[in-house]
Amino acid sequence: MPTNKLLTALAAEDRDRLSPFLTTSPMRLRLVLYKQDAAIDDVYFPCSGVLSLTRTMEDGRTAEAYAIGNEGMIGESVFFGDPLSHTEALVQVAGDLAYKMPVAVFLREMERHGAFYQRVMRYHHVLNLQIQQNTVCNALHHVEHRCCRWLLTTGDRVGSDQFKLTHEFLAVMLGVRRATVTVILGTLENAGLIAAGQPGVITIANREKLMDASCECYTVVKTNFERLLPERHQGS
Repeated sequence: MPTNKLLTALAAEDRDRLSPFLTTSPMRLRLVLYKQDAAIDDVYFPCSGVLSLTRTMEDGRTAEAYAIGNEGMIGESVFFGDPLSHTEALVQVAGDLAYKMPVAVFLREMERHGAFYQRVMRYHHVLNLQIQQNTVCNALHHVEHRCCRWLLTTGDRVGSDQFKLTHEFLAVMLGVRRATVTVILGTLENAGLIAAGQPGVITIANREKLMDASCECYTVVKTNFERLLPERHQGS
C-alpha cells in the first residue's frame, strides 16, 4: 500500500486521530490539484508519483519551482496565513493516490502543537533548504548535471528506476528547450547511464554513474531530508 512518509512517521494514536479526516485523491498524469493564484481548499499528502509546482510568468513561459513526492505535502502555507497557491500543482509523474485533508482540519491539528505540528514544521524547513539549494544549483550548475539530479530524485520519489516522463515535461522542470533535453538524454543514454524504452519512459541503467554525473545538490538535499526527517517505521 502506498504511504506518505510524513504521515507514517507519526505515532499510531496520531494517525488514528487523523485517519477519519483523510480521503484519497487520484494521482493521474497532468491532473491539476492547485491552480496558480487560486484558493487552497485542501492539503495533499502524496503517497506515490511526483507533483510539480510550476509558475507561469506574464510572457507565458513556465518553469518548475520545486517538486514533491511521498516525502512531503502541499498546502501547508495556509498555516502561515496565506490561503492562495502561488504555483500550479500538477501530477508530473503518475502514481496511485494522495491523501487529502480539508484545510479546516489541518489548521485545527496544527493548533494542537503536537507531533503532527512538529513534523510539518520540520518538513517546511527542509523544503526551504531544498528550494535554496535548487536556486543556487540553477544558477551555477550545468543543465546536464541538473538533469541527472532531477532523474535521481524522481527515481527516489517513485521508488523505482523506471518511470514515465516526457521530454516536454522535463524541459519545463529544467527551464530549457525540449531540444536541449533530447540532446542531454541522448548523451546519457550513449554513456550507459539511462536506457530508452517505449516513448515517454526513462530507465536509470546505472545509478552509481548517474550520481557521479550529477551535481552535489542531489546528495545535499537527500542528506538534509534524512537528517531532519528521519523515517520512522509504521506502528513504532
